[in-house]
Amino acid sequence: MTRKALTLGLAGVGRIGSMHAENIAGLRDRFADRGIDLRLMLTDANDAHARTASERLGVGHAASVPELLAGGIDGLVVATGTQTHPELIRAGLAAGVPVFCEKPVAGSVTASLPLLDEIRAAGGTVQIGHQRRFDPGYLEAKRRYETGELGWIHSMRAVTGDMFPPSVEFLASSGGLFRDCAVHDFDILRWLTGQEIVEVYARGSNNGDPAIGAVGDVDTTLAVLTFADGTVATASATRYNGAGHDVRLEIQGSKDTVMVGLDERAALRSAENDVVFPAGTAHRTFAERFAPAYRAEMAAFVEVVLGERENPCTPEDAVAASAVADAAQESLASGRPVEVAPLALRL
Repeated sequence: MTRKALTLGLAGVGRIGSMHAENIAGLRDRFADRGIDLRLMLTDANDAHARTASERLGVGHAASVPELLAGGIDGLVVATGTQTHPELIRAGLAAGVPVFCEKPVAGSVTASLPLLDEIRAAGGTVQIGHQRRFDPGYLEAKRRYETGELGWIHSMRAVTGDMFPPSVEFLASSGGLFRDCAVHDFDILRWLTGQEIVEVYARGSNNGDPAIGAVGDVDTTLAVLTFADGTVATASATRYNGAGHDVRLEIQGSKDTVMVGLDERAALRSAENDVVFPAGTAHRTFAERFAPAYRAEMAAFVEVVLGERENPCTPEDAVAASAVADAAQESLASGRPVEVAPLALRL
C-alpha cells in the first residue's frame, strides 16, 4: 500500500516539547494503518539538544524554524516559551499550515487580540494546547451533562494541586498561579458547561517557600466563579499538594453528582474506618496524570491537519480562559470581585 506522507515540524524540545515529540513518534504505526506516513522534524534554540532528540527518536532535524518551514511541513507544533508564541503562530500562518501551540496564545490577553484578528483574516487553523479536553473523565462528565443525566448543575468544584512547585525562576515569569495553572480549570469549566464565566472573586496565600512571594506569586489560591446563568463554582490550586498531583472536578446536579479524577491513583485518602479506596500510588506530575490525554491531543492535531475534524480548542477559547485568569489575578491583588469582559467586547 502506498502511503501519503504527512510531516509535522516541532519547535521547542524542552520538557513538554519532548513529550509531544515522543507522542507524535508513537503515533506513526496508528496512522500507517490508515495509509499515512507520519513524519516529524525537530528544531530548538539549542541546536545540539534538537539533534540529540532527533537521533533518539529517529526523526528529522532542522537548524532553525525558517529551515523547518522551508522543508515543506504540513503542520507546525509550537512548544517554545510563551514570549515566542505569537511570532511562531504568525510564521505558521505565513507558511499556510495548521499550527498547534501550547497555551497561552500570547503573554497577555491584550497581546493576543491582534493575533486573533490575523488568524481569522488568514483563514488559518490554530489549535491551542488544553489537554484536559481529551481526558476520558472530563469527556464522560461532559457527555453526562449534555444528555441530561446530571440534571441542572447547582455547584462545581475544580481542584488542581501540584505535588511540588516548579523553580522560582520559572514562577517569576509565569504570570501567576491563576494564569499558569488554574487557567486549565477555567478552560475546562467553560468547555464542559458551554457557559461563560462572568465574575471572579479570588483569594490566595503563601505559606511555603518565601521566595515564591518574593517574585510576586502565591502558592495556593481559591477562586469563586459565577457563570452567565448564575451557577457558581470554585477553583482551587496549590503548588504544595504532598499527597501527589491532584486534578479533580466535582459536578453536582439536580439529578446526580460525578467526579472526574476519582480513581485508584487519586491523591487523597479517606479518614473513614475500613475504607481503603483509593489504594493506588498517586501521580507525581501533570505529565503522568494526563499522559493519555496528551497522546489523544496530538492525534487530534494530526486529524486537524488531515482535514478530518474541527479544531478542538480554538485560540478564541484559550484567550477567553486567559481573560478569566487575568480577572482572577486582578481580584487577588485588589481583594474585590472582578467582572470578566466578554471576549466579543474585546475584539
